[in-house]
Amino acid sequence: MAVDYHNPVMLDECLEGLNIKPGGVYVDVTFGGGGHSKAIVEKLEGGKLYGFDQDADAQSNASTIDKSSFTLIASNFRYLKRYLKMYRVTEVDGILADLGVSSYQIDNPERGFSTRFDAELDMRMDQSGKLTAKNVINEYSEAALHQMFGMYGEVRNAKTLAAAIVSARTNQPIHTVNELKAVLERFAKRGKEFRYFAQVFQAIRIEVNEELKALEEMLEQSAEILKKEGRLVVMSYHSLEDRLVKNFINKGDFRGNEEKDFYGNVIKPLVAINRKPIEASEKEVKENNRARSAKLRIAEKK
Repeated sequence: MAVDYHNPVMLDECLEGLNIKPGGVYVDVTFGGGGHSKAIVEKLEGGKLYGFDQDADAQSNASTIDKSSFTLIASNFRYLKRYLKMYRVTEVDGILADLGVSSYQIDNPERGFSTRFDAELDMRMDQSGKLTAKNVINEYSEAALHQMFGMYGEVRNAKTLAAAIVSARTNQPIHTVNELKAVLERFAKRGKEFRYFAQVFQAIRIEVNEELKALEEMLEQSAEILKKEGRLVVMSYHSLEDRLVKNFINKGDFRGNEEKDFYGNVIKPLVAINRKPIEASEKEVKENNRARSAKLRIAEKK
């Protein structure tokens, strides 16, 4: 059964960024509800679109695109090159990535992504994955939790929080969203509880799904398989993702370090089309709250 994932963010801007050729080959590495993919397929005549998604709920939406020009690949986008090779695809005209958690995943209480519902601590985007949020919270060392909250959630009191979680779980394992929130509440600023919970949950989710590592792998492979003048279009929703995308496009390196050739030119495979990230219009933000934090970057293969 197809699942409603709500409206795709900055649809027109994404399509314009891809600069679609009717006979071209494109990849939507975050198929989700299929909103972006449906719009891309409509612009193809003789072209081909491959969608990637590891989420079983997202995969059920592939049936809503009944066209031979579309193929869904049920995998994480970190295996982009491997799976495209299986379809004898070695180069493409454009790649679209809409990062982050889909509205449906957040709104589905059973998945444990949201702080709004009580549920088992899960947060797996791929339900066949072994590591869950419950494993992370109950099994990681205090040092590992400290590092995770600081790096992935940019939590200001990460060390204190890690110690408190280790202390709380010695009395009783932390299995649910509400049990974790009961620990977090003591450390959140009054009136800023929701933001604090969101930072902590983001850190756990990134760890469970290896999101930043997978993003780096996908970006490197994208640069390899794009044709000359092919486009990479990436939409991110938090600063950690956006920083990686920005550094890779501008410097060819995720940490922002430049490598130069003999003549002093920066060695990088892509050129930024937009210097500053594109943001959603006020009208779109009012209609779709998810667009509020979205930043869109477009690059072209040299």
